[in-house]
Amino acid sequence: MTAELVDTRPQAQPEPLDLTRPRGARTAKNLLATVLVSAATLLALAPLVWILYSVITRGIRVVLNSNWWLQSQRGITPLMEGGGAYAAIVGTVEIALICTAIAVPLGVLGAIYLVEYARGTKIARVISFAVDILTGIPSIVAALFIFAFLITLLGLGRSAVAASFALVLLMLPTVLRSTEEMLKLVPDSLREASYALGVPKWKTIVKVVIPTALSGIVTGVLLGIARVMGETAPLLILVSYAMGINFNPGSGVMASLPTMINSLRDQPPGLPGFDRAWGAALTLILIVIALNLIGRGISRFSKLKEK
Repeated sequence: MTAELVDTRPQAQPEPLDLTRPRGARTAKNLLATVLVSAATLLALAPLVWILYSVITRGIRVVLNSNWWLQSQRGITPLMEGGGAYAAIVGTVEIALICTAIAVPLGVLGAIYLVEYARGTKIARVISFAVDILTGIPSIVAALFIFAFLITLLGLGRSAVAASFALVLLMLPTVLRSTEEMLKLVPDSLREASYALGVPKWKTIVKVVIPTALSGIVTGVLLGIARVMGETAPLLILVSYAMGINFNPGSGVMASLPTMINSLRDQPPGLPGFDRAWGAALTLILIVIALNLIGRGISRFSKLKEK
C-alpha cells in the first residue's frame, strides 16, 4: 500500500472581485452616460416645471376665490373684476362625458376584437394600420370633417354634441391602442386554464381577461380624456364660446375652459381678464390632475381586490 501525499502548504486565496465600480476608460464612459441621462431628464422636466410654475403663480389668485367656481362670465368684460368659470367647467365636463360615453365602449370592444378574436389575421392588421393613421390626424382636420358632415351635409347646428363627435375621433385611437396593449400582456395561461374548466370564451374575457388588464385600461381611458379636454380647435369650430351657462348639449353655443382661455388670451397683463385666462388654465390642469388621481385610486382598488 502506498500512502497518499497530502499538500499541507497554505493555498493562495483568489482576490475578491470588485463589482462596485468600473475602472479606467470604463469609469469615464459610465460617468459620461450618467451625465447625459441626467441632463436629458432635467431638460425634459424643465418645460413642465416652468409651465406649472407660470400657471400656478398667475392663476392661483382667481382660483382661490369661491365666486370662481359659482359664477359665469355673463355680463363681465375683460376690464371688470368678478365672474367665474362655472359655465366653462360645466361645458368642459359635459363635452368630456359625452365623448367618453361614445369612445370608451368603441375603443374597448374594438381592442377585444383585435386581441381575442382576430389576432394575427389580415383584418386585424388592416384595422391596426387604420388606427395608426387615425392617431396622427390633427384635431382641426377632425373638426372640419364633422363640420362638413353634420352641419353642411345634414344641416344641424353647432352644438356640444357635434364637438364631442370630433373629439371622439381623437380619443378613440388612444383608448383602443392602450387597451389592445394591455390585453396582449394578459398571459395566455390564464385563458387556457379558464377554457380547460369549460368556461366559454365570452365569459373568460369578462371574468378573467378584462379584470386582469383593468388598471392599464383605466389609465389609457384617462389619458384619452386628458387629451380631449385640452383640445381647442374642434370647440372653436363646432361649438364656439358662450359667456353664460348652457346645459343643453344638443343645441346652441357652450362655454368650455379651452375656449375661455382663447377668448381672454390677448388681454394685456394687469387686467382682470388676463388673470382669468391663467385661472382657467390652472382650473383645467386641476381637473386633469383630479382625473389622474381617481384613475390611480381605481387601479389600486382593483389590485387590492385581486389580492
